[in-house]
Amino acid sequence: MSILIGYVPTPEGEAALEAGLQEAQLRQTNAVILNSPRKGAPVDASLIPEEQVAELIRRAKARGVDAVVRQPGHADDLTEEFIELAEEVDASLIVIGLRKRSQVGKFIMGSHAQRILLQVDRPVLAVKATDGFSIDH
Repeated sequence: MSILIGYVPTPEGEAALEAGLQEAQLRQTNAVILNSPRKGAPVDASLIPEEQVAELIRRAKARGVDAVVRQPGHADDLTEEFIELAEEVDASLIVIGLRKRSQVGKFIMGSHAQRILLQVDRPVLAVKATDGFSIDH
């Protein structure tokens, strides 16, 4: 079993990474970090460079967590990508980051986050970016 972490280089992605690595450390399991910004994402459409991949793996190792970074490319259906990868790696938990939204944005949260929360068949931990993020267990 693994912890599946959705990651893009944003404050929300960093919050998801931190929470996911904490969960992997707590559960003594490995982490699979999914970096697949969708087309039209608010961050650079390119995947993270090899140096950043190495840094993510180093951060996991510093916590005693074995991690791999998967970069399947730009998906039009990020939810399906999460579902398929969760099954492939037998994820016991999916961790995603959420960003603050306006009232209209909340109404249309038909975003990938909402679809992941509603459609995956395993537990999902959704975290928001905050200053000094930490989860106390």
